[in-house]
Amino acid sequence: MGPEEKAATILNATFVRPAKFYLSGFSNMPHEKYYYVFLGLIYIMTVLGNCFLMSVIYLVRTLHTPKFMIVFSLALADVCGSTALIPKVLDTFLFDRNEIVYEACLSYMFFVWFFGSVQSWTLVTMAYDRFIAICFPLRYHSIVTKPAIAVILLFVWIFSLTLLALAVKLLDRLSFCGSLLIQSFFCDHGPVFRLACNDTSVNYTIALLVLSVIMCIPLILIALTYVCIGIALSRIASGVERLKALKTCTSHLILVAIFFLPLLGTNLAALTSYIHANARIINSTLTHTIPALLNPIIYSLKTEEVLNSIRRLFKNIRLRTITPSKKI
Repeated sequence: MGPEEKAATILNATFVRPAKFYLSGFSNMPHEKYYYVFLGLIYIMTVLGNCFLMSVIYLVRTLHTPKFMIVFSLALADVCGSTALIPKVLDTFLFDRNEIVYEACLSYMFFVWFFGSVQSWTLVTMAYDRFIAICFPLRYHSIVTKPAIAVILLFVWIFSLTLLALAVKLLDRLSFCGSLLIQSFFCDHGPVFRLACNDTSVNYTIALLVLSVIMCIPLILIALTYVCIGIALSRIASGVERLKALKTCTSHLILVAIFFLPLLGTNLAALTSYIHANARIINSTLTHTIPALLNPIIYSLKTEEVLNSIRRLFKNIRLRTITPSKKI
């Protein structure tokens, strides 16, 4: 290991805080720069798609409802999460700048996982909205109100911020006296704390907690809401009404599938079999980026309210452009 890889600020005789970490990225993968360009295109489309969806929700008054407050929150988290991850990945590997300052590494880690947590729990909030709409339709407008959803979303953002701030802060107690090469494409929590020389049991516990809070608990809660929704739908006598109610859930079910299934697949594969480092990086980057790209497309194409609002919005813009202004 070269001297620069061991560059560190020694705080005392037993505690070593590194000046920098180094990100491994792909290992001898041909034409890897094309993949980073592909990620750049995904990022541009993600930002444009989600900003467009947020603009439609903001501009069309009929979409100022609790349901679309949740959609807006998800789109905002998608934009912020992609912005936290992809530009830095491109800067690191497309331009061969794989070193990252210690403090910047922790900030990088915090924002990537913070917005991931917000995305996960926003999907839970969507499931709650569908649960109330189908299981308690007569009480929906009295339960799912704008203030109630605002409080839930605010709690999701504050809770995620607190949990991830704690997880990142606990890394400050670790001493890094060996290798500073992070085996990942970004400053991921697990690969970072495993580099430490001292006891990492607390960090391992908090890693399990974060994984449970972001992936396991939300998925269990969503599954339980759909069990209740299934029971409620089975009591509807009319098949047409049952199908109509189920259609209101399709967009959410697709979002849940594209967010959680790749995460589960990647982590289960890593636990049960060997995955080449390059394949793991490709899986992980696509898992972190593709859901944010597809969310606005799904909500634009699968949700009738959004489609009608987009048509009306463009019709109004076209009429304003074509109709000559009247002279007084």
